[in-house]
Amino acid sequence: MQRDFALINGAEQAAAALHPLRSRLLEQFREPGSAAEAARSLDLPRQRIGHHVRMLQQQGLLAQVGERRRGAFTERLLQTTARSWAISPRALGAIGMAPEEVRDRFSSEYLAVASARTLRDVSLLREMADEQDKRLATLTLETEVRFASPSDQAAFAADLNRAISDLVARYHDESATEGRSFRFMIGGHPVAPGNSDGEDDNASEQAH
Repeated sequence: MQRDFALINGAEQAAAALHPLRSRLLEQFREPGSAAEAARSLDLPRQRIGHHVRMLQQQGLLAQVGERRRGAFTERLLQTTARSWAISPRALGAIGMAPEEVRDRFSSEYLAVASARTLRDVSLLREMADEQDKRLATLTLETEVRFASPSDQAAFAADLNRAISDLVARYHDESATEGRSFRFMIGGHPVAPGNSDGEDDNASEQAH
């Protein structure tokens, strides 16, 4: 069954997905289709397409989802195992940087590495939850804030830090042997051009 989203965790899997032709095939096979149809659509030899299809199947990015009769032949129907992917830091192995290796916690490097760790951890936890046929409990809060000045931005950061510290002090229980630990990562960055989710003059918030 095709998932809406999945993480690429291995170097070989990442290399397969990032190959220019295989990337086009993954886009082609978001909906069920045959290798012959892909060859016609991309105007490439069927044999060449078949080679790359097999590599994508070996890496778990493409799967057979059915068959279809075409005259005297039976075509295999293929589809991507997910509609979209992100590459997890796990694919980098030992060369992936850990947050504690970044000295400046206010740097963009620290935010990027901490976000990458979240991707890595969530991908591992999702695998464990899927194996046990359980739902992975998570919490996501996302919002946009427009600051009138750099001083307002600094004041907001200070207030946010105090609020989070108060919440942690109120709810963290080191003695709760049956408790469950959660990691919260709170970061902020300028909104990339064209990527705002809300109206220009309003903040928006989503929770899952």
